[in-house]
Amino acid sequence: MSHLYLKEEHRMFRNTLRKFLEKEAVPFYDQWEKERIVPRSFWKKMADQGYLCPGIDEKYGGANADWGYSVVIIEELDRVGAGLGGISLHNEIVVPYITAYGTEEQKQRWLPGCANGDTITAIAMTEPGAGSDLAAIRTTAIRDGDHYVLNGQKTFITNGIHADLVMVACKTDPKANPPHNGISLIFVERGTPGFSRGRKLDKIGQHSQDTAELIFEDCRVPVDNLLGQEGKGFYYMMEKLQQERLLVAIGAVVGSERMLELTIDYVKTREAFGKPISKFQNTQFKVAEMATEIAVSRAFVDQLIADHMAGKNVVTQVSMGKWWTTEMAKRIAAQCLQLHGGYGYMEEYEIARRYRDTPVAAIYAGSNEIMKTIIAKNLGL
Repeated sequence: MSHLYLKEEHRMFRNTLRKFLEKEAVPFYDQWEKERIVPRSFWKKMADQGYLCPGIDEKYGGANADWGYSVVIIEELDRVGAGLGGISLHNEIVVPYITAYGTEEQKQRWLPGCANGDTITAIAMTEPGAGSDLAAIRTTAIRDGDHYVLNGQKTFITNGIHADLVMVACKTDPKANPPHNGISLIFVERGTPGFSRGRKLDKIGQHSQDTAELIFEDCRVPVDNLLGQEGKGFYYMMEKLQQERLLVAIGAVVGSERMLELTIDYVKTREAFGKPISKFQNTQFKVAEMATEIAVSRAFVDQLIADHMAGKNVVTQVSMGKWWTTEMAKRIAAQCLQLHGGYGYMEEYEIARRYRDTPVAAIYAGSNEIMKTIIAKNLGL
């Protein structure tokens, strides 16, 4: 695996992290899948090794590491399984909101726990009636003195069960016109009266990633928990979605690379008609096509990572990368399962899990239809 943006120290870091995951995650991953959650003890082990929030300032418990280290963590977690995506969401989606828009008091209050594993975060955007259309959210936060009173319901929330700190997208001005001007971001802490968890959702795939419903019923939150300015939440989310969608593209490429690796190993050992199925032209052509598609996607995503690390605005290109790589990953999953034959449909083979885990990436972080809408708009259509 070669990257434009990685140096020798990143590669050494990858080797150390991979050894850690092979010891602390891989042997237990099937059990976590059955239990439908990654235990908090694993989060603490990640924190103890410096794998949580490496990019935040040292005074908050981080390492001031460049984003290349974060990419390595994202890739290695995805290499084990998509169910570990909640850690990447914590590291690279929620915590960056605090570092970018939080007050010094908020940073001192929340970031050390995020880095040492005491505080697990979640972001609550999606609602039963509002997904990619964020302006349509209905959860409200009405100010009452020194508090906001939250009412509403969120769903499909990654880390929803474990979360100690949830960033909630809500309407502080329900009558705002246009509607997105009334959206704010407010952090709700575990144990706040009126904040409860609904169901831990039973998904087709990504079983070990805990996903839940969150409920707010007259939930009183101090005004000090408002992130940034009131009414600016939609704009903050738009600014941060480039990185979120890039994470999805990275995961899609890594997942595809892993599926191809599994399949090449399998077709070399599985025999039919007296020879390994890797010797059949159909198998060779399918593998060659997949390897090429993955390599081209990897080159594009690596360039996006390098541009993102350089601070460039690549929203259009990231939208392209997100939809292309996630659709590719679905094709790779189907073709790799086919090459495994009947065994590919057996849960004991990793390809079966990958086949289940892959499709949702085309939906979350903005559906691929939304990605195409963004691309078309930015092309002047």
